[in-house]
Amino acid sequence: MIQKIAGLSGIICPLVALSFIALAISNSLSWFRWTTNALSDLAGTHATATAVALFNSGLIIGAILAIIFGVGLLWTLRKRMLGLIGTFVFLLADVSLFAIGVLPETAGRIHFYVSVAFFTLFPISLLFIGASMIKEETERTLGYATVLFGIFAAISIVPLAILPLKDVAVHEFLAALSGAMWSIVFGIKLYKQSILR
Repeated sequence: MIQKIAGLSGIICPLVALSFIALAISNSLSWFRWTTNALSDLAGTHATATAVALFNSGLIIGAILAIIFGVGLLWTLRKRMLGLIGTFVFLLADVSLFAIGVLPETAGRIHFYVSVAFFTLFPISLLFIGASMIKEETERTLGYATVLFGIFAAISIVPLAILPLKDVAVHEFLAALSGAMWSIVFGIKLYKQSILR
């Protein structure tokens, strides 16, 4: 039952978060630009009250679902050290995502710190979880896929730490999309209770 609930949360989590973000963007078409804005601007000073509510709610609800998903991962991977470390880091990333929604851009510098924490911790968690799965012969393909999703998420974000890029939203979206695809795939496997059997 734990795996089924967690798996379902893993499937729904990215769908909810990305849908709310899409709605916030559609409410901000008069000013939001992928080439000059960050996604967090959707809850910034230029955003409407509706966009702010949609964006923040999407992140908070998504984070809660991700934490439930993480508990299922913890239960499934608890006997594997790399998996345990990866899941713990994943839960920290989920808490950071929750904090992004609670502490939006208008909260000041702390928003930057929780955003960096999320986009740093999430790829790291996938690398550990993937490495744990690779060690299992029956889960090797899923393990390699998880590592690749983690690498893609990291590559999407790393340029922001090195170059003064303006298209922050594009990089954030690519990292989020990578995480969304992984969460859905892993969530389905968890829901079917077909992991590590």
